[in-house]
Amino acid sequence: MSTYVLCHGAWGGSYGFKFVRPLLWQAGHEVQTPSLTGIGERSHLAHPMIDLDLHVRDLVNAIVYEDVRDIVLVGFSYGGMVVTGALDHIGDRVRHLVYLDAFVPDDGQSAIELFVPGSDPSPVWVAPDGGPVNDWLMAALPRELDTPELTAWSDARRVEQPLGTVTQPVRLSKPLEEWPFSLTYIKATADPGEASDSAFHQAAARARSSDRWSYHEIAATHMIPFSHPKALADILLALG
Repeated sequence: MSTYVLCHGAWGGSYGFKFVRPLLWQAGHEVQTPSLTGIGERSHLAHPMIDLDLHVRDLVNAIVYEDVRDIVLVGFSYGGMVVTGALDHIGDRVRHLVYLDAFVPDDGQSAIELFVPGSDPSPVWVAPDGGPVNDWLMAALPRELDTPELTAWSDARRVEQPLGTVTQPVRLSKPLEEWPFSLTYIKATADPGEASDSAFHQAAARARSSDRWSYHEIAATHMIPFSHPKALADILLALG
């Protein structure tokens, strides 16, 4: 039996793995999907002081208090920032680290700097219509899923996210490739709106160019856990 800890992305929650969890459970494995403060199921706790450090602590505490070890740790999208920041706290509990179409930051990088290279690290984030949300929340980027029904289901649950979570730099004591656990990157390859030099494409290139990483592709748009849970679970089960 393996233990999978799945960390969701921006504007989402643990519900994002609703279709993946049963597939891992049915194979006899333990699955945890912690929720990050201020978004998803914990959106009622949103406040201006929430930052990346708090989301890292959410993940670390979920792992430490449950006392799980020998983990397959998965970070989806923004969750790549969170799992990276957690390593100095729980890295000795990780057997395999998976980045699912995710940011792969180095020490001192923030999500906004990876998403918009050369950006001001403290930008005024604007809503999709061009107007500001406020001075501490960022609007959810629209995501088109495979069907209108799935898109509507997801959109009904996406909420604004505290800005500090993407402007605060991650802290990591040594490069990912120097940690003893295995590394995997899974890239979504069917997202028509993604630029060829996006942070996720750059992270995929990093994985492809190093013998420290294994690399997989899923012919899907970014929201793989919703649209292709079986393909994702098959990869994760093979790693576990």
